[in-house]
Amino acid sequence: MTVVENITTLVQTESVRLDQDSLGHLYRQLGDAGAEDVVCRAIEELAVRLSHCERLWRQQDWQGLRKSARSLIAISEQIGMTAMARVAGDVTATIDAVDHVATSATLFRLIRVGERSLTAVWDLQDLSV
Repeated sequence: MTVVENITTLVQTESVRLDQDSLGHLYRQLGDAGAEDVVCRAIEELAVRLSHCERLWRQQDWQGLRKSARSLIAISEQIGMTAMARVAGDVTATIDAVDHVATSATLFRLIRVGERSLTAVWDLQDLSV
């Protein structure tokens, strides 16, 4: 029997980037109330779709997962979540390559980036729950 003495725990941290110019443009275009409404609805929709992506992955519904990840790109770009849009694009690329291991890795990176991005936008907008 082999005893493992040293176990290393990897802490996954993801940096997120918010394109404040995109948010600023949205606010100039729609006004404060309109932009806040769009941002709030986008945050809700992104949270739902991230959860849906994980469910589709567990079901191994690759085409459904691809469609859901693609939808995340447009929504996240609309409110300046550039990192989330990029990683969602990476998920679709791994699905297209039929690389299920890479899809798993990039999907869970997408979830981490998505959670951090949602929190960052929420904090940036100083919205109340």
